Formats: sequence, C-alpha cells, structure tokens
Amino acid sequence: MGIFDKLRQELIDIIEWVDDSRHTLVWRFPRYQNEIKNGAQLIVRPGQVAVFVHRGQIADAFEPGHYTLTTDNLPLLSTIMGWKYGFNSPFRSEVYFVSTRQISDLKWGTPNPIMLRDEDFGPVRLRAFGTYTLKALDPKVLLKELVGTDQEFNSDELAELMRGIIISAFADMIGEQKVAALDLAARYREMSVDLQKAVNERIDDEYGLEVPALFILNVSLPEAVEKALDTRSSMGIIGDMGKYQAYQFGTAMTEAAGNPGGGMGEGLGMGMGFAMANRMAGAMGGATGGGTAAPPPVPGGATWHVVMNGQSAGPFAPQQLESGVATGEFKKDSLVWSSGMDGWKKASEVPQLAQLFSAAPTPPPVPPQG
Repeated sequence: MGIFDKLRQELIDIIEWVDDSRHTLVWRFPRYQNEIKNGAQLIVRPGQVAVFVHRGQIADAFEPGHYTLTTDNLPLLSTIMGWKYGFNSPFRSEVYFVSTRQISDLKWGTPNPIMLRDEDFGPVRLRAFGTYTLKALDPKVLLKELVGTDQEFNSDELAELMRGIIISAFADMIGEQKVAALDLAARYREMSVDLQKAVNERIDDEYGLEVPALFILNVSLPEAVEKALDTRSSMGIIGDMGKYQAYQFGTAMTEAAGNPGGGMGEGLGMGMGFAMANRMAGAMGGATGGGTAAPPPVPGGATWHVVMNGQSAGPFAPQQLESGVATGEFKKDSLVWSSGMDGWKKASEVPQLAQLFSAAPTPPPVPPQG
C-alpha cells in the first residue's frame, strides 16, 4: 500500500448509514483515528437524523438530505473548535445517526399481578399485557440521557425501562379509573389511548422518546377467580338446578343400563340405582305429574339402610326396596336397619320387608326349545 493510499484512507469524505436493522435506534459512524476532511459529503436518509459530537459536546444536527460539510452548515461545531474564519484542514468529530422511524412489535406485560379493589369481587389481582411502538422524538436528549458513547443502541436496551414505565402508568391509571373487572374488556381501546398518553408524558422530555401507538391486548384475573366466574356463568345458563340434576341422573342410569359389563359390582350398581331414584324423586317432586315415576316416600313412613359391599347405604324408601327385589339386587339375606331397631337383621326377618319377597313374582319354567 502506497503512502498516498494510506493518507486517503485516513481521510473520510463520505459519511452515511445504510440501516439494515429494524430495531436500531442509534448508530455511531466508525471513525476510529480517522479524520473528516473539509468538504466531506454527509448523506442523511429519510427516517434518520445525524448529530455531530465533539469531545462530549453535542453540536450540529442534520435532517434528511445531502450536505457538503463546511463552516456554513456546522456553526456550532465551528464555535466549539474555534473556526472563526473557516477551516481548510481535516477535523475529528463523532457522528451519530439516530433513527426517527417507528420501531414496532414491541411487547409489554406485568411480571407480577397488580392488586386492585373491585366492586364485585373485592381485592383482586390483575395481569395485563400488550404491544407498543417506539421512536426517537429528540435525538439530542436521547444521546445525552441514554446512549452515551455506545457504538450501537437498540430497542432491546430500552425494554426493561419501557416495561417499568408502562406498568407503572397502567397501575396508576387503573387505580384512578376504578373500572370493574368485568367491564375491562369493553374498555381496552379507551384505556389504551389513556395509557399511551400517560406514558408519553413520562418519556418525551426526560428521554427524548415517543410511543406513537400502545395497545392493551388482555387483562386477566387469577385462575381461581376465572374458574369461579365460569361456574357462576354455567349456573346461570342451567337455570333450574333441580331439573338439571334429574336430567343428569336419568342420563347416568341410561348409560349404566346399556353397559352392564362395565366393571360395576352388583352391590355398587344397586346403591347407585337406589341413590339416583331417591334423589330424582326428591329433585323432581310432582313436576312430572303422572307417568311411571315412583312417588315420594309417604310422610312418616319407615326408611331403610342396606349393607352393600360391607358398607351402609341409604336410606331407601319401601318402594325403592321393592324395585330392588324385582331386579334381584335386594335379597332376603340382605342386612337392613331402620330407626327403632336394635341392630342389623336380614330382610326376611323383618315383617315389614318379608312381604316384599312373598309378593315377588316367580317366572314360569322355560319352555322346551326346538
């Protein structure tokens, strides 16, 4: 390399930034030990601002355009460097390009729930998240307050700062507006505008930034509260709980009848059948009117407990026990007990129940086949 080639490389004659990043806010032109010559060309593209900094002092700023650098368009730098009558020799100065276009697809969210007193649920915890865009509003303030001497400064370095500012503003806003938790979803758009305004008031003068758009995408309640709301909604849709339970019991009995080999023991099947019949009678009352539904127990009549699988089940009305005799699930040696008895006895030893077995029909002999 010749001496003239070396000298040409040490003198910068074109200053520009071809931005290929979508999240870079500030980029410093690489000028390590190189000097900018008199008459150098400065190219500032749309969406950029170029700022000259000399020995830590912010000097001239250039909007988009093509410039030939002279003392006429570097008045502040000329004053700092003492160019009273112009300059003819190269000079050293740092040049920062600041992106003024919007950086989109940035996200914010609450790392911890925000406590709120709700008129419907009392104290609740809320979580929220959304998106926002960011742009440089005042390049000089941004350089002074945040960038410093960084070679490159991007939106990732602002993520924690912006998240903290947005969450703080959101907590203040939702506390002041006192919106009921169930009404939050209907006011996302209105609250997004208010939150954007509050955030901009905190960052424009202090950091030289602006949030052109901010959106609240979701505000959620704790999982336990959401489950309680789902339960309340389901109960509202069901309406008459008694009729719904009767329907559920009837469906379960139909499925059990269609699956006799499903692994249900004889005693367990009897217990479920008796319990369902008993609960259906109490839930439906006389709503069905007529038909084949069993009537409720006679007021003051005896009710019976039956030993099934080594455990007490019941109480059952006589009509239910009679149905058990017909299906073969309630037998003579089944142990029973009722109020006033001194212990468990076989059903055949209890006069009130013994007649159920004597009245039970006996099927005729099976006719010969063929």
